[in-house]
Amino acid sequence: MIIRDYRVNDEIGWIRCRTLAFLQTAYFDNVLNKKERYENPAIELVAELDGQIVGLIDVEYEKEERTVCSKGTGLGGMIWHIAVHPDFYRRGIGEALLKEAEKRAIKLKLNRFEAWTRDDQWVQNWYEKMNFLKTESYYHIYFEGEQMDEIVNNKIPKLYLVNIFAHYIGNDIEQFRKANHRIHECVCYEKYFNV
Repeated sequence: MIIRDYRVNDEIGWIRCRTLAFLQTAYFDNVLNKKERYENPAIELVAELDGQIVGLIDVEYEKEERTVCSKGTGLGGMIWHIAVHPDFYRRGIGEALLKEAEKRAIKLKLNRFEAWTRDDQWVQNWYEKMNFLKTESYYHIYFEGEQMDEIVNNKIPKLYLVNIFAHYIGNDIEQFRKANHRIHECVCYEKYFNV
């Protein structure tokens, strides 16, 4: 396996790897049909094995404090995507990608990474194993059908809401659980580099 910079002709392999990896998580419906592009510079790496993209990491980073990351002091990088193809789990690919991204970030004078993930315990365990600390969280809530009537009063003729995705930053999440909504805790992890 080699870890190298992402190249434009990697896009299909990147999409396949990310899609298959995310199907195993609470982000199963966050499907992309093209690779994300960033406003700021980014560390974009792939892990390749026998010509196949088996892992990826994208870290958009700051040139000015708090322009990409939401927390911390100093210049940081936001991990937007980190994924390992499910056929290649438990081989250290994610850790190898993260370590290479960290090396590059330190050379760029960044002092930390920030990452947001949902409530998949195995994903959170991985971040903690990689020495990230949980700093805060809020909730992603999906409303569907009649569940939305109590949330939204739509006055546009012939417009029928099918579903709503919302962020909830309050403390009373139980009020939404009663209606059996799809709810995910969205958790921020942060890691400062030891330099």
